[in-house]
Amino acid sequence: MKIKGTVKHQSLSGGFWGIIDTDGNKWKPQEMPKALQKEGLQIEIDAEKTAGGISIFMWGTTIKVLGFNIM
Repeated sequence: MKIKGTVKHQSLSGGFWGIIDTDGNKWKPQEMPKALQKEGLQIEIDAEKTAGGISIFMWGTTIKVLGFNIM
């Protein structure tokens, strides 16, 4: 799937990087690429949802980033 959105750093549970898309949905990459770890960065990513599971973050849908473009 393609996701267009804004990179946000969340301070919950020690901090992590997330993406809020243009519809307001929250996405939590399993591993945010270093090139995308910048507050407010506008991006478009190719991603896939990952299997559910227990997470301490309780924020957004967990995804795996397959590719990205910085806008």
